[in-house]
Amino acid sequence: MTRIGLLSDTHGWWDDRYLQYFEPCDEIWHAGDIGSLEVAQRLADFRPLRAVYGNIDGQELRRLFPQTLRFTVDGAEVVMKHIGGYPGRYDPSVAGSLLARPPKLFVSGHSHILKVKYDKTLGLLHINPGAAGRQGFHTVRTLVRFCIDQGQFSDLEVIELADQ
Repeated sequence: MTRIGLLSDTHGWWDDRYLQYFEPCDEIWHAGDIGSLEVAQRLADFRPLRAVYGNIDGQELRRLFPQTLRFTVDGAEVVMKHIGGYPGRYDPSVAGSLLARPPKLFVSGHSHILKVKYDKTLGLLHINPGAAGRQGFHTVRTLVRFCIDQGQFSDLEVIELADQ
């Protein structure tokens, strides 16, 4: 079983609670708009980090992270892309790949809106963890934790980060 900590849209904002809530996790995934090398480095120093760059990320982050990432964790193939859309309305930049070879999990960010939805047509789970940073229109900052065990997802938790 692999425990995942997932966040997106930090926009350079650091919150020590990221590490507090990701303490039980084996890996951290960042779905783009990281915003600063420092945020990526602090996450990577804490746990193995998988990340994609987002539309606000500069060349330094774009050299470190791809635009789209396809990988397998504990029997589940995953595709992660910052601007990805939602089931039934995938972004054209990733729709062809998802339709041709659907993963078990598609992770995206960008909208700052937390959404977990199952795509019955493609047989995949879609997760957008919302936004963990302060930049944007969202009023609640969110993180997501879940487990992957032999290709199955379980124990999905949404964590709300109230401002202190």
